[in-house]
Amino acid sequence: MVRPSTGGTSIEAPRRLVRALGESAPAGDDWLARLPGAAERAVARRGSTVERVQVPGGRSSLVLLVRRADGTPAVLKLAPPRARPGSERAALAHWGGLGAVQLLEPDAADPADTEEGVLLLERLHPDVSVRSLPEAKALLEAAGTLRRLWVEPPSGHAFETVAERTGRQATAMRAGADSAPDTAPLVDAALAAREELLSAPPDHRLLHGTFRQSKVLAGERMPWLAVGPDPVVGESAFDLARLVRDRVEDLIAAPSGPAITRRRIKRLAESLEVDQDRLRGWTLFRAVESGVRALRVGRPKDGELLLEFAGWL
Repeated sequence: MVRPSTGGTSIEAPRRLVRALGESAPAGDDWLARLPGAAERAVARRGSTVERVQVPGGRSSLVLLVRRADGTPAVLKLAPPRARPGSERAALAHWGGLGAVQLLEPDAADPADTEEGVLLLERLHPDVSVRSLPEAKALLEAAGTLRRLWVEPPSGHAFETVAERTGRQATAMRAGADSAPDTAPLVDAALAAREELLSAPPDHRLLHGTFRQSKVLAGERMPWLAVGPDPVVGESAFDLARLVRDRVEDLIAAPSGPAITRRRIKRLAESLEVDQDRLRGWTLFRAVESGVRALRVGRPKDGELLLEFAGWL
């Protein structure tokens, strides 16, 4: 529970956030316990007033809708170190509001903000995402937003690479296959695809890292803007792969789900000039990785859906 803010509003961390962080928290992590004080300090440093917490919110951060001292609306976001808020800050600063939410304090002058994972962002329409559109229109708008984000990374950047991130994930996937042998064939196929894809990546871009329809919100400055990046540097197909499986529950429920998925891969690859086979390979890897991870943290329904989807690829 977050203590009352300077505006007298009592804020409770969403249950979704508490549950998700509980699944992934390393032993001894006390970020949730320290969150009330960190949130209050972040609000007080700016003389802001909290309107409400965004619910259900994300799985890795607390999002507060606030009014700045001058009355303008904004978003105050607090994330634990393992969510890499410093990396998110660097990516948003590099994008400069083109295709992504605007960072309102790009310099992070206060060391406390860096230490506590605080970001002050432009206010979008938090309850209106691209996911609210019909599927074909949603994919079109999401793809257009993603295209604007694929830029050259800044020189001397410290962003994680696709090879580094997927290397960590591959280690966890192998361990997951050892504990759930029925997943081993898919894990083997996903790891083989990764090795082949990393041998000759066709491009080297700054990527959103966790892009999907729900990460694109309606805005005033531009119709749609991306939020919540976990940036990584690598090939574009890696970023697009997560979008392929959006609304996976609907795909699984549809009798023609495999055919719809093939058409989606073709359409997205063509619209963003990405190789279809590379997109299919990264889609396989990312679906298997997410499915094995879901099983590991006790979300069997999600895991089974993702692995069934991966089996189509």
